[in-house]
Amino acid sequence: MAMMRYAEALNAALREEMSRDPSVFMFGEDIGRYGGVFKVSRGLMEEFGESRVRDTPISEQALTAMAVSAAMTGTRPILEIMYADFIPLCMDALVNQASVFGYLWEGQVEMPFVLRTQGGGGVGTGAQHAKSLDSFLTHIPGIKVVAPVTPADAKGMLKSAIRDAQPVIFLEHKLLYNMRGEVPDGEDELVPLGKARLVRPGRDVSIFATSKMVIEAEAAAVQLAKDGIDAEVIDLRTLRPLDLASIKASIARTHHAVVVNEGWTFCGYAAELSATIMDHCFDDLDAPVARVAMPDMPIPYSEPLEAAVIPNAARIAEAARRVLA
Repeated sequence: MAMMRYAEALNAALREEMSRDPSVFMFGEDIGRYGGVFKVSRGLMEEFGESRVRDTPISEQALTAMAVSAAMTGTRPILEIMYADFIPLCMDALVNQASVFGYLWEGQVEMPFVLRTQGGGGVGTGAQHAKSLDSFLTHIPGIKVVAPVTPADAKGMLKSAIRDAQPVIFLEHKLLYNMRGEVPDGEDELVPLGKARLVRPGRDVSIFATSKMVIEAEAAAVQLAKDGIDAEVIDLRTLRPLDLASIKASIARTHHAVVVNEGWTFCGYAAELSATIMDHCFDDLDAPVARVAMPDMPIPYSEPLEAAVIPNAARIAEAARRVLA
């Protein structure tokens, strides 16, 4: 085991996979000489050369179409989109090409590419650089969407994503890059996609969270424990395909559910997760599912106002008390 920051764990995964497989290459805005805006790709251009770590112009739509074409022709591209807020520019290639070509050509075409991007608020980057657009991406059949929280999962899931035969959207949160944790050594230390992580066992209420909201859910569980409430926290890790078995098992234990996502409330990922739980776990629930998400408004630039609208531990704990009441 090695102690690493989240960004370092991602860098290690990229380095190991590029060393292992010469068909893997990276491209995106400022990822080469600059090392990426969050320094995830620092040093990789120097190690692997400009042909495999490529700086590009600002054209997210064209870059995503390039990733689709490169994946179809036998390479494994890794595209970095600097901010998740720019994902709408990529949607044509994702919706009309990446997600359907395997179906249209009866499995004769594989689409092994990874689109890395980061989102989320908390540092005052404003309405155009702090969104969580999880629901945009998870709405598309044929594309996997993952959002690891720990450095170990960041490394292991990125390696799994690069080796996957399907397109994988790899969501990172800007406030996780400096988070430190133990990361397993070894080229083949993979974390499987589609499997949730039990963060904290409990018997009274299940809290299902995504990305940085897992950390807030853990803090909420600590608050609830002071009131004698034993909260179970589940890190979904993979947003699509969803680990429904782990969700059902947790609700069978606690009979209450809170879902937490940093995206908007209306038609958001938390809404779909709530509906899925109601469809599959209704008989095990003793109360309606509670949602904790962003209000339906732009994210404020002012940091105090931003902090007031982003879900936090206090709001999660309040929701848990509400479903238990």
